[in-house]
Amino acid sequence: MVSDSLPVTIADVEAAAAALARVVVRTPCAESQTLSAITGTRVWCKLEGFQYTASFKERGARWFLDQLDAGARSRGVVAASAGNHAQGVAHHAALLGIPATIVMPHGTPFTKVSRTEVLGARVVVEGDGFHDARAHAITLAAESGATFVPAFDDPHVIAGQGTVALEILEQAPELDTLVVPVGGGGLLAGCAVAVQARRPDVRVVGVQVDRYAGLAHALALGDAAAPSGGMTIAEGIAVVEPGALTTAIARQLVDDIVVVTEDDVERAVGLYLDIEKVVVEGAGAASLAALLAHPELFAGHNCVLVASGANIDPRVLSSVLLRSLARNGRLVRLRMEVPDRPGALANVASLIGAAGGNIVDVDHHRDRLGVPLREAVLEVSVETRDTDHAARIRRDLEANGFRQADA
Repeated sequence: MVSDSLPVTIADVEAAAAALARVVVRTPCAESQTLSAITGTRVWCKLEGFQYTASFKERGARWFLDQLDAGARSRGVVAASAGNHAQGVAHHAALLGIPATIVMPHGTPFTKVSRTEVLGARVVVEGDGFHDARAHAITLAAESGATFVPAFDDPHVIAGQGTVALEILEQAPELDTLVVPVGGGGLLAGCAVAVQARRPDVRVVGVQVDRYAGLAHALALGDAAAPSGGMTIAEGIAVVEPGALTTAIARQLVDDIVVVTEDDVERAVGLYLDIEKVVVEGAGAASLAALLAHPELFAGHNCVLVASGANIDPRVLSSVLLRSLARNGRLVRLRMEVPDRPGALANVASLIGAAGGNIVDVDHHRDRLGVPLREAVLEVSVETRDTDHAARIRRDLEANGFRQADA
């Protein structure tokens, strides 16, 4: 039984949906046959990266800003964010003519800082994480008379985020499980309110990274440890302490919260690009990571994965893709000691080419300590089809006298 005392109701979410229909994108919810085959689950992907600011966050930000009267709008707004909430507030504040200041923690990707400034907001970089940035933003708001725009723990923000689920229920009526990334819990809480009211038979599952599993820990779900903080590829959900309102809603309406690792998220980012040909940031990929890490919880179900955003630093994405190729055996680094004489390098290259490998990088050193005179260390990065193909290339090299050396 759902308590009448919850701070957000289905009527609130429906009101937000009616207003937001003219100002935010109704994003695609596409079925993926390949991800379904990989996970043993029928999978749909709700691609919130197709929003103008490439994140679901503008839904809650706009609905919150719509509530401000003329006086509050003239005094401006202040928000704290690692990027997506910042861009949502900046974009819609500009559309409404509201001055906006955004406090972003140190370490926020440069792309998110610059994009927020381009959208018209003043950016202040302060604090070692979201918690510190939020405290500074509240101080700035109090000093200036501006309105602080919460990132997640506010009824209007939660209702705005819940409009994601209303769209999903129409776009994928076959679903029986909704999988949602969780930081502070605004998206999860809003979606849970909508699903409980419209389709109480649908299971709602939140996903957190292990270093920031604050909501799972607060609800004593699974074996989630207290948040430890630190660097994460999923900085969009790197929130140590979930909101009070979002926790209250999750306690009543959310069925489960699972925890994933950095490796799980990294793999999911790579799969989205390789298979679906879409860019998804670490936080947004957490829902797919859950299916990869906990297949027993989702096998045989009809799952909609909320891919909540696409704002990933290009350098991070580049590293993820290279590591993904290595993980799948499609990019291998071979290290061997070769005779220091004419033709040795050509022989290695010929063997790799004959086996169908593509050399993408070569390092050749004669001056490494521990390497015998008249020999050299050769390191070759090779593009291959898969792990079996890579193993064949290694066998061919060793059969011709080029044995692998220790790293």
